[in-house]
Amino acid sequence: MLKLGLLLLIAPSLLMMGVYFWEQSDVRACTYAGGHWDYLEGVCRDTPQPFVSLLERSPLLVNGGMLLSVIGLALCMVGFYVGGKR
Repeated sequence: MLKLGLLLLIAPSLLMMGVYFWEQSDVRACTYAGGHWDYLEGVCRDTPQPFVSLLERSPLLVNGGMLLSVIGLALCMVGFYVGGKR
């Protein structure tokens, strides 16, 4: 149970960070080219675009990832509690 809990605790965070940094590299390339990143469409534009957070664009990814992390934390706590009684 502890191994599953650790996996659920760590993997969603790494996935979300991976998605964020993948997009951030595109944003940086667009900015260096003199453009403005359109967060909703995921393309580089010539006119300024509003910032739209990852939570607004992908609520299932963010909320689901946080929920899995909390479940992983609970499994880790149970795993440590049960493992400590042996």
